[in-house]
Amino acid sequence: MNNLKRTLTQFIKFGMVGVINTLLSYLITNGCYYILHLHEQVSNLISFLITVLVSYLLNSRFVFQQEEESLRQPWYKALAKVYASYALTELVLMGILLYIEERLLGIPHFIATFINLCVTVPLNFILNKFWAYRKQGQKSDIKPKEDADIS
Repeated sequence: MNNLKRTLTQFIKFGMVGVINTLLSYLITNGCYYILHLHEQVSNLISFLITVLVSYLLNSRFVFQQEEESLRQPWYKALAKVYASYALTELVLMGILLYIEERLLGIPHFIATFINLCVTVPLNFILNKFWAYRKQGQKSDIKPKEDADIS
């Protein structure tokens, strides 16, 4: 039960960081697209590069911080994993969804980006918690049951 409470607390904090990062992403993406007249994929890339760094900085200090320094993985490994997880969701998945929504379905860009964030935020929490910020040497949060003695 303690593990569930901890995960729920982390998800709430992740959501708070996510609100900040989502607004930042939305503003950067649409600013690049509508003000700078950049292609939607270029706008998405610029937003990605900036907001993943912001996400790493906030989440590593506020959401997934580890009390014992010996359990922390080196910052550059965690940052590389955060970029990789966000690359999957923000560049690959978001790129595919934007193409389908805008080109095939005719959904305006400002609506499509909002819809996509509703998909990518929960997915990013899972990737961050169980992969990017996993403690060194930790394989899973699930501990195996001890075998009953049948003597």
